[in-house]
Amino acid sequence: MQPGINSERTEERTLSAQIKIYYDVYVPPEDEGRAARPLLVALHGYGASKRQMMREARAIAPDDFVIASIQGFHQHIRDPKEEGGPLRFGFGWVTNFHPEEAIALHHKAVNHVLDTLIEEGICDGERVFLLGFSQTCALNYRYAFTHAKRLRGTVGICGGLPGDWETSELYHETSASVLYLHGTRDEFYTPERVRDYGERLRMRARDVEVKSYDAAHEIVPAMREDVREWLQSRASRV
Repeated sequence: MQPGINSERTEERTLSAQIKIYYDVYVPPEDEGRAARPLLVALHGYGASKRQMMREARAIAPDDFVIASIQGFHQHIRDPKEEGGPLRFGFGWVTNFHPEEAIALHHKAVNHVLDTLIEEGICDGERVFLLGFSQTCALNYRYAFTHAKRLRGTVGICGGLPGDWETSELYHETSASVLYLHGTRDEFYTPERVRDYGERLRMRARDVEVKSYDAAHEIVPAMREDVREWLQSRASRV
């Protein structure tokens, strides 16, 4: 230790700083006299990007849906050999260091997108859906059950539940519909790991559907078809 430095006086300090959160919005061609459209907010998994998730959401959502794809806040350099092509940068959502700050930022980002698009008259605030793959699955469930009246439905694919699902007082019962999809060959979220997800989700939601597919940690065509049908069904409900 250098002379004059007392380790007992060391203290951690923080400062607040603004960051930019990027998201893409797709609005279908307008039909004259058409009412405000349903909205799908799609969030990518770890290492992907808003552009990748927008392509996926466009392949999933019914034709009349507005789509918003939000990009993760934490950037990292990707190995060019990784699956997903030559994209140099990938993005993630949560770190082990103060994860509660990332969770709060996720909620703030989703709320901003919803408030902005609803205020602009682009979408119908009564028909909002949230879609998450892998890392954003648990994040979206945190949002859906914390802001229990904001969504018509939420879709989770190949991801987990919040670690504090049974213990947190932040989560409330919701009338929103819940769809969870998983792959029987998923090496991260194995059938054994997710086998009780339906029962656990029904602790706070009445309309819960869980489906399995012959898939690894991925979104396969059969999933896209089922999510599209599910979104169309829930969006048409009065």
